[in-house]
Amino acid sequence: MSIKLVAIDIDGTLLNSQHEITPEVYQAIQDAKKAGVKIVIATGRPISGVKRILTELNLLDEGDYVITFNGGLVQETATGNDVFKEGLSYADYLELEYLARTLKLPMHASTKEGIFTANRNIGKYTLYESQLVDAPVFYRTPDEMETKEIIKLMMVDEAEKLDAAIPQIPTSITQRFTVAKSAPFYLEVTPKTVNKGEAIRQLSALLGLSMEQTMAIGDQENDRSMLEAAGVAVVMENGSPELKKIATHITKSNDESGVAYAIRKWVLK
Repeated sequence: MSIKLVAIDIDGTLLNSQHEITPEVYQAIQDAKKAGVKIVIATGRPISGVKRILTELNLLDEGDYVITFNGGLVQETATGNDVFKEGLSYADYLELEYLARTLKLPMHASTKEGIFTANRNIGKYTLYESQLVDAPVFYRTPDEMETKEIIKLMMVDEAEKLDAAIPQIPTSITQRFTVAKSAPFYLEVTPKTVNKGEAIRQLSALLGLSMEQTMAIGDQENDRSMLEAAGVAVVMENGSPELKKIATHITKSNDESGVAYAIRKWVLK
């Protein structure tokens, strides 16, 4: 059965080490779109961090979709209308904010408005995320967050600090939330029912596609759910060694236009 939808992660997958879309990747995506294949960007970023990419790849037409916040939000790119949205409650925020303080990890909350942190001394990785996804950063106390629509939380710090803290996260948290690294210095938290895989299932059902007609391309643990859900799972050569164990195929690295290689070899064959 031929592939009709390709879900593509951004960082470490679509973009090379210079945060660029190579000409080879651009052309492969255009050729796939002309062939009637749905190209869906699936990322942990907020929509503000994807707009430039959607414009560059001509993915703003009617019938184009984007998955952001690790599956917390699915939108029509032409209109910005929400197809699916699920976030965290204020009670969830308070619990996770307390956990982050206990673990001594900087944390911020992502909304459609921007990035909110209760850390008076804003962490460098929160500032980095703000620049990366073109979203403003706001300092707010936990009491001031009650009315915010929080879609995901991120604990951010040096890789060794995150890796040391992860085993200390109680099972009461990991059983109720999806907790996954999207980069060595990012640990993302979303509702248990929210992940890229579930977003692809919902979107495929909306489009009348079976999961056997889907392909996912990624490189990090927050891509695992969509790789497990898709009919064809493609992991980047620069991807996580653990993730490669579940791959249908391993493509070239992001610096070798691995997305283009995957599309041409397993979609436009």
